[in-house]
Amino acid sequence: MGRARHRPGATLKRIGLLGGSFNPAHDGHRAISLAAIRALGLDEVWWLVSPGNPLKEGVADMAPYAVRLSSARAMSRRAPIRPTDIEARLGTRYTVDTLRKLVRRYPDARFIWLMGGDNLAQLHRWRDWRGIARTMPIAVIARPGYEHAARAAPAMGWFRRWQRPPNQAKSWTMWRVPALVLLRFRPDPTSATAARKADPAWAKRFRLHPPRP
Repeated sequence: MGRARHRPGATLKRIGLLGGSFNPAHDGHRAISLAAIRALGLDEVWWLVSPGNPLKEGVADMAPYAVRLSSARAMSRRAPIRPTDIEARLGTRYTVDTLRKLVRRYPDARFIWLMGGDNLAQLHRWRDWRGIARTMPIAVIARPGYEHAARAAPAMGWFRRWQRPPNQAKSWTMWRVPALVLLRFRPDPTSATAARKADPAWAKRFRLHPPRP
């Protein structure tokens, strides 16, 4: 895929990218997205609904892709959040490849990768995670129960020299990569595991009554 040209005079959109299985999408996804919009001065957040997370292969209760995308659309209603199947359309399997293609595909946008502290704790297991850091800035959102693991993570040891203070978060488009900022919002204990346990029939409901795009 070739690099699209930036249009002279075009306004650069500030977009946060939140990837995940969204199995299902839940209030926690929405809450951290809205908080990130405020903290980082974003125009919107894109939810990259993953066709298949390589680190979650073989998960027995993973709902079909269309169902997970439908749940994301329902949870994002009336908010500057856009669930998208672009990862499936790009045909990418790993985050680093997705992000590189998005940067080339959307020259009139500036992207920042959003991730929870639980993902930072395992980031060193991701394919070419340093390549992710060299593609766009990263904002890590603290999650209850993962703060110690995130700060002690192997990847965090590498990132410390490029860590930015939270009070500079809205200036992220000016940062040279690698760059990482740790954000702390009101804790939200919601998780997809808890959501599935509380509503075991959630996937069936979205199969029968998918929301309108």
